[in-house]
Amino acid sequence: MPDAKGPARALILFGPPGSGKGTQAKLLKECLAIPHVATGDMLRERIQRADDLGLVIKRLIDAGELVSDELINRMVEERLSLPDCEKGFILDGYPRTLGQAETLCQTLRRLGASWFVVHLKVDYNIIIRRLAGRRFCPQCGAVFNVYFQPPSRPGVCDLCQSALLTRDDDRESVIRRRLEAYEAQTRPVLDFLIKDGGGSFVEVDGASEAPAVIAQRICELARIVK
Repeated sequence: MPDAKGPARALILFGPPGSGKGTQAKLLKECLAIPHVATGDMLRERIQRADDLGLVIKRLIDAGELVSDELINRMVEERLSLPDCEKGFILDGYPRTLGQAETLCQTLRRLGASWFVVHLKVDYNIIIRRLAGRRFCPQCGAVFNVYFQPPSRPGVCDLCQSALLTRDDDRESVIRRRLEAYEAQTRPVLDFLIKDGGGSFVEVDGASEAPAVIAQRICELARIVK
């Protein structure tokens, strides 16, 4: 993260589970030439590193407990202090709580950085089909969707002929609970960032066009909107 003189800008991706945040973040990383900072990836990397913070996080996750805002904020701040974030970065999966949002805004203001919030709006019925329709191959890792990209033979991987599986968190009952949790916990964070007035905001239809087309539109907006 740069000092107050730096031109850094945070692009904060918002959207419910299945809205395509991860896909868009990867495409925008190439378009804008700034790093993609995802808390999920950082948690896994930190656990693999097995340093003091990584061991604490592993104990919490193994015990089925949530990682506190304090630990998440600390981890994100360390990541944003690296040289590759000096010109900007894409935040995916952070902030998730009001406490995280308040800390992020304070940090960005202190460092003289601005932020641009992008909300990927997708109908929940589409999200349920996207997620509940996913099937993965446990052998080669290929992913299919029974509605949008079905395998040639139902339940069988096109690449290695192994039986396809459904992840536990892709079951419809679980998806509906995740969407309810998003509305209850994460949607208020979006409202806070909009009302806070410290950054710019745009809402983008996350399902009307191909991911690459959507990413190009966001990339253009990120360069124009102040």
